[in-house]
Amino acid sequence: MQYLWVFIINKAVMKKIKYQPIFKISVLCLLISTLFFSCSNSKKIKKLDNEEITGMLNSQRFIFVAERVNPLRGSSRILTSSYDVTVKNDTLNSYLPYFGQAFQAPSNTSKSPLEFKSYKFSYNIKLNNKDDWQVYITPKDYSEVQQLIFEIFGNGTATLNIQNLHSDPISFYGHIEKVKD
Repeated sequence: MQYLWVFIINKAVMKKIKYQPIFKISVLCLLISTLFFSCSNSKKIKKLDNEEITGMLNSQRFIFVAERVNPLRGSSRILTSSYDVTVKNDTLNSYLPYFGQAFQAPSNTSKSPLEFKSYKFSYNIKLNNKDDWQVYITPKDYSEVQQLIFEIFGNGTATLNIQNLHSDPISFYGHIEKVKD
């Protein structure tokens, strides 16, 4: 019986040695193809300078493009669909997903509570240093969201923290772009 186990173990070890080079090559090919795929799908983001960012923020005309969501509960997620917040003079258009716990049932269950338009809102800019701005937006005609806080950096990347009235706060990571007319 002992010889039978030795034979079975030797046979398994020999199979492992025989197929090990093929396994290594397969893993290497998979890693290389993943690298090429991720590089080809990366978005080309136009780098903005401080003057462009200052002009966009002062004129209240910019788009925040969300790339990653960070809910209060749960893990961070990369967004695979297109989500954004557009600030255009007197219009705030938010199209963002929501992941979190609501403390009150939403009025419209078919869409995200962060999917809204506001025509009355306060807009304040705070310059933290020469290339770091904070923009505070408080919608006056949409009661679900208390405040949107954008932190915009000199390279065009940005974070957005949203404080909700009846649900957990949520944050997004992305970049800003110019509004296309």
